[in-house]
Amino acid sequence: MNFDRIKEKLEILADAAKYDVSCSSSGSNRKNTKNGLGDSSGMGICHSYTEDGRCVSLLKILLTNHCIFDCAYCVTRRSNDIKRAAFKVQEVVDLTINFYRRNYIEGLFLSSGIFKDADYTMERLIKVAKKLREEENFNGYIHLKSIPGASDELMREAGLYADRLSVNIEVPTVSGLKLLAPEKKHEDFIKPMEKVKNEIIQFKQEKKFIKSTPKYAPAGQSTQMIVGATGESDRDIMYSANYYYQQYNMKRVYYSGYVPISSDPRLPTITSQVPMLRENRLYQTDWLLRFYGFDIRELLNNHHPNLDLDIDPKLSWALRNQHLFPVNINTADKMMLARVPGLGMRSVYKILQARKYRKLNWEHLKAIGVALNRAKYFIICDSRLWEKKDWTANQIKSKIIKTSSSKFRKDYSTQLNLFDHAS
Repeated sequence: MNFDRIKEKLEILADAAKYDVSCSSSGSNRKNTKNGLGDSSGMGICHSYTEDGRCVSLLKILLTNHCIFDCAYCVTRRSNDIKRAAFKVQEVVDLTINFYRRNYIEGLFLSSGIFKDADYTMERLIKVAKKLREEENFNGYIHLKSIPGASDELMREAGLYADRLSVNIEVPTVSGLKLLAPEKKHEDFIKPMEKVKNEIIQFKQEKKFIKSTPKYAPAGQSTQMIVGATGESDRDIMYSANYYYQQYNMKRVYYSGYVPISSDPRLPTITSQVPMLRENRLYQTDWLLRFYGFDIRELLNNHHPNLDLDIDPKLSWALRNQHLFPVNINTADKMMLARVPGLGMRSVYKILQARKYRKLNWEHLKAIGVALNRAKYFIICDSRLWEKKDWTANQIKSKIIKTSSSKFRKDYSTQLNLFDHAS
């Protein structure tokens, strides 16, 4: 094995994979010192979080950055003048096993540019996973990217070896895809999603009667959208996300801010990537849809097509619906409590349990961990220390922003003081 060439490939194909956020990756540069165990500074190593909150390290690479398509937003598009590389199947298998044995990683996230055609590329991705499972007896986590347009037969086989499958929808709307990736067809993205959804449903049904039924993509499927490459509103983006959650049983939809990589006239003329705050607001909206019982039409609609960057989407909704507030913290049902700004689901459950034994006042709520700087404008409790005033939505918004800004400055100042003392 030519180690210098393998290292060069790893540098190129790990860097190209960084634009895919659908494995919940985050950076780290913790190094191995004093003969410790593991090292997170290696190229291509990212971090993902399991359902129970555990952080796992993954080798995140492309099989190749060669691609037959010329999508305007993609760094690996065929017209881009970049250094190209491709791993052999066995090279990826060896890298994964060697990294795993050194305790660098606990799994593999493997994507690829499309070379020759969709099925040829998907076959090679599957070969990697199959070799790891059957020849190396590897039981770590494997996430394979589904190649748009891959056959149903290959998608079924992929799910037998991978823990999670995902196909990136890339652009949120069909019109946006036609503009920036005219060589691709929207139905090519949908086809593998539909197959994976149906196979997961079939596995669950067969498992009820045949315990030995082979697992199929036990971690489900996910997708990713590029935010800011076209002119979609937040409403367009989140309505698309909601559709994929409902129609294809997605585990997660990820939102990736567009990173300017070319001067293509079809792309927005911005000098930096889409503000992280917009991504954050989209993820917050996603969370409200999945865990807080909100309907997408409540948060975004024709009258409110974009999210407020100054405040979170739950607070924005509450300010637009002041006629529903204040709610009595001691009598309101779970779903209404979940809609109160400053109340997370953990606090909601604590309130429901605590009020079985006594009526709650402001001190109780503070002890529970309620963010009273926001919640106090929307609730009443067993206390008269604070009563809702007849403030307008703009006044409440201004007060909350001012309080939040003051808290940030205070926390930042405290950190600086601690740093001064430490140094």
